[in-house]
Amino acid sequence: MTQSVVAGRYAHALFTLAVENGNVETVHEQLQEMKKAFQAAPELNELLHTPTVTQEQKKELLANSLNGVDQSILHTLYLLIDNNRIDEMLNLVDAFHSYANEASGVEDAVAYTTRELTDEEKAAISEKFAHLVGKKALNITNIVQPELIGGLRLQVGNLIYDSSVQARLERLKRQMLG
Repeated sequence: MTQSVVAGRYAHALFTLAVENGNVETVHEQLQEMKKAFQAAPELNELLHTPTVTQEQKKELLANSLNGVDQSILHTLYLLIDNNRIDEMLNLVDAFHSYANEASGVEDAVAYTTRELTDEEKAAISEKFAHLVGKKALNITNIVQPELIGGLRLQVGNLIYDSSVQARLERLKRQMLG
């Protein structure tokens, strides 16, 4: 689920609290936005990791930066600061994402295509392949790879469905060579 056991524990606690409060979707969305903000502003992340900045200053910085965020998120981040685990913040977001997806029957997938997929095409792919992996839906990220020539390569977790022209040509080549 996550690379970090510590982040997984904090994420599980936050997820459990969000389920009790009935706001899993809100917390999930806010965590994803927070992750984007921290990735876009590395100086903010550096400040949180600076040893000369006190824990109270870090908490104040978070409170000011994350104005309007759900209180359970803020308090979880405060716990990370108190326990000198703020470096697990982004791992916590990823772990929470996994818990939220699991609970809603959704799985992340990557579709490699020769061109950008439309929303309708993504929905059709999700509908077609979700049942094959035992999920209700797939969250599809599209990556354009012109070298595929045509078709689709879909990666869902460790499974890869490859119906690209490139893969078909490779299979034909192997058959012809023996």
